[in-house]
Amino acid sequence: MILEGSLSVKAAMLAGRRKVTKLYVDRNKDDKDTAFILKTASRRHIPVVRTGREEIDELASGRTHGGIIAEAGERRLQTLRESFTDEKPFFVLAEGVEDPFNLGYMMRTLYSAGCTGLLLKARSWENADATILKSSAGASEYLNVIMSEDLPKDLRWLKSRGVHLYAAMRKDAVVYTAADYTGPVLLAVGGEMRGLSAGVRAEIEDNIFIPYANDFRAALNAASATAVLAYEVVRQRREEL
Repeated sequence: MILEGSLSVKAAMLAGRRKVTKLYVDRNKDDKDTAFILKTASRRHIPVVRTGREEIDELASGRTHGGIIAEAGERRLQTLRESFTDEKPFFVLAEGVEDPFNLGYMMRTLYSAGCTGLLLKARSWENADATILKSSAGASEYLNVIMSEDLPKDLRWLKSRGVHLYAAMRKDAVVYTAADYTGPVLLAVGGEMRGLSAGVRAEIEDNIFIPYANDFRAALNAASATAVLAYEVVRQRREEL
């Protein structure tokens, strides 16, 4: 697959979760960011082709690569157990989020908020991988991503290890700021159209909701809701220190 742009290429090389096999760099690029990428590629013995912008345009799918692209393999995913390394983990489950841009925005927020790992229902995101990486500004390479074959089973495993499960749902819910996220926690967020499945909802212990400033009825998109909730986790944990 082709990764486009310096953010995506740097993240792929530095995170080490996929094999980068070759770089194509505009021969006229000469800045600190490009110098760092070339130095990193040299240390990792990744071949670099300095070429014209026209050749790079032909290899890339868009025109926003900025003169840097890379050939790379699939990203290595994580397991739930290998991600469970913190005393107070902060997991997020996203279900029904189909748009790769939306998912990338979520990953960008979650990584910056210190999320331990993102649980997704097992499926192939291979065709959208480059889009997710770019829209996440590289964060998707660093964030632990767990493709679950059985979400309810994984939620039961987390509960057995003291993780409290919250779902972003309005039914029988409390305002999200009234919940306690200072201990081990998982937040479940559903897409605007499909929401959370019945199996996932059955495992949830408490529901939380984000109050609006007016009577607007439409749900926030998953990326926006995730940003609000994730940074409440950050706020509460910082205040606890």
